[in-house]
Amino acid sequence: EVQLVESGGGLVQTGGSLKLSCEASGFTDDEYAIAWFRQVPGKEREGVSCFRTGEDTTWYAESVKGRFTLSHDIADKAVYLLMNDLKPADTATYVCAVELGIKSDCLSMPYDYGMQYWGKGTPVTVSS
Repeated sequence: EVQLVESGGGLVQTGGSLKLSCEASGFTDDEYAIAWFRQVPGKEREGVSCFRTGEDTTWYAESVKGRFTLSHDIADKAVYLLMNDLKPADTATYVCAVELGIKSDCLSMPYDYGMQYWGKGTPVTVSS
């Protein structure tokens, strides 16, 4: 069973930083795309960042470019999201997702239809 477990969310002031973690398990595929999304009640889920194994580039939403950095530990199947210079607009539940297999990619970003498995999320609140 594929599982994704997020952690690291919390309350932070504007301009602060947080580092989110997502630990993936339950699959042996070496080829996959793993991504961070964020969800605010009443709004569509928004893609934040995506990484595909074997590729050199990471996709970022325009709203987070230059502030957020995705890193990946392939051996542990863990992905991290370092969020700097946080703004109140970044307040959301951050969710990790993965698409497995040789056809996996980040091309569907910022939309969520490409992802197969989802975590439950970790909440981030940025106070003004």
